[in-house]
Amino acid sequence: MATPTGPQLFEVVARRDFSDVTYLLEIHHPQMARAARAGQFVIVMEHEHGERIPLTLADFDRERGTVTLVIQAVGKTTREMQARCQVGTRLHALVGPMGMPSHVGEARKVLCVGGGLGVAPVYPQARAYKEHGAYVIGVLGFRSRSLVFWDDKFRAVCDELILCTDDGSAGLHGLVTAGIADAVGRHADIAECVAIGPPVMMKGCAEATRAHGIRTIVSLNPIMVDGTGMCGGCRVKVGDRIKFACVDGPDFDGHQVDFDDLMFRLKRYAQSEREATARFQESCRMRAAAGPDPAVVPAQP
Repeated sequence: MATPTGPQLFEVVARRDFSDVTYLLEIHHPQMARAARAGQFVIVMEHEHGERIPLTLADFDRERGTVTLVIQAVGKTTREMQARCQVGTRLHALVGPMGMPSHVGEARKVLCVGGGLGVAPVYPQARAYKEHGAYVIGVLGFRSRSLVFWDDKFRAVCDELILCTDDGSAGLHGLVTAGIADAVGRHADIAECVAIGPPVMMKGCAEATRAHGIRTIVSLNPIMVDGTGMCGGCRVKVGDRIKFACVDGPDFDGHQVDFDDLMFRLKRYAQSEREATARFQESCRMRAAAGPDPAVVPAQP
């Protein structure tokens, strides 16, 4: 795993906000950018006493020496990062790339499906398939037109792009499964599907492709602590076996994953997460009253 040193260690070199909760961080890390492969993830610590959180790589640029994360501010740490991580600040730790890279085989026609925040990590997959000569059909799902992002990036690597919105304000009116049905109806020779998004969305995608015999790969997001397989927190049921997402995945056969078990496990710490978020919001109010936050460390020139 890449462990660079120097004054620009883990510097945030670009930021973009897609909505009030979704934001992009581009981080300077040349060694990781060279080593990264589609499907892999990193573990991030925003500050010395922060939580370790896994985030899937949304992009990597070997020439610029950067990796890109697209994050949704839904819990204490991701909201803290949203408030603190600006261009010129540095992350305390960034470990990776971790996990098994996605297997991009010889499939000649593939579906790359992303829902909500899952749109970002499916982009490297679509690009990798295109680089291997496949005909790539992208299916992206959002709640509404105002939340759409990266459609331009996908058009650059996809032969077809199907946009779906829950409210019908852009593209097809419906979930990504409507986009899958549209693509399958027009292409009888789709060989593979990659689907990334919330567990219920990935479950729906797997069911939509099962009847057509389309091999379907999903990227799982269970509770993860150390990222090395030691803690066992990220165990998932795949067929009749127990797997660890951090070292055996995060990609698995969507037709074999026990999604009900995955979704049950994701709820186990919901109360603790709510309490941590409430404490963070209270500390934000206290810091605002006290003045500038000394924990925000600017990059050195």
